[in-house]
Amino acid sequence: MKIIRDVRAQLRRRLLISYRVDPEVAASLLPAGFRARIIDGSAVAGVCVLGLESVRPSWSNSRRGLRSENAAHRIAVEWDGPDGVEQGVFIFERHSSAWHPVLFGGRLFPGVHRRARFRIDESGDRYAFAMEATGRSLTADVEVVGEWSSTLFASIDEASDFYRSGRVGWSPARDRRRVEPVALASDTWKVEGARLHHLRSSFFDALPAGAAVFDSVVVMRDLPLTLSDPGARRDAVVLSPAGT
Repeated sequence: MKIIRDVRAQLRRRLLISYRVDPEVAASLLPAGFRARIIDGSAVAGVCVLGLESVRPSWSNSRRGLRSENAAHRIAVEWDGPDGVEQGVFIFERHSSAWHPVLFGGRLFPGVHRRARFRIDESGDRYAFAMEATGRSLTADVEVVGEWSSTLFASIDEASDFYRSGRVGWSPARDRRRVEPVALASDTWKVEGARLHHLRSSFFDALPAGAAVFDSVVVMRDLPLTLSDPGARRDAVVLSPAGT
């Protein structure tokens, strides 16, 4: 089978939900070789919820493609690269509504996904969604607003820079003996502040009491994306995340 190194897509909507996490708890979730990034005394973890359309190989000239809803539970990390300390995210698990990332993720292109059912209610600037998968559930209701607050970031621009620095996401390969990266890039980058109305995550709710506290949520909308394989691999013992 031909390995697909680059995938293009149109981002309909991306929700970035962030928690402050106790550094010791964060360290216990990470495989060897990765360290949690610490901001104001806390690790930064959360959920990235993406609605994608026109998903296609980069060599395709067609504007048509596949569509999917996706969710990734992740944490901001750093690691020692050949030129010094590098930054990105470690993704504990990915879920998707579509068959193509579940069947071919980690085979034709990096990024192993598990199948999930998504329910999305989008009304203007308000986004409510629910995800159900084997052993995992997630519900949230957010609204894009002018007012925005965070204890981690002093401004929406600071939050935007932080999320953009996490463009490389590492996650367990299918053999769970290695981790593999995916890089996300966009020629256009715009982040909007949002207000949280409701949030429940079986992943973060399973951590010790008080170890994970919601901080903030931002939204990205209507952007072209490229997902690429940087070609690197790292051998590591992948630990089981909390609640599994």
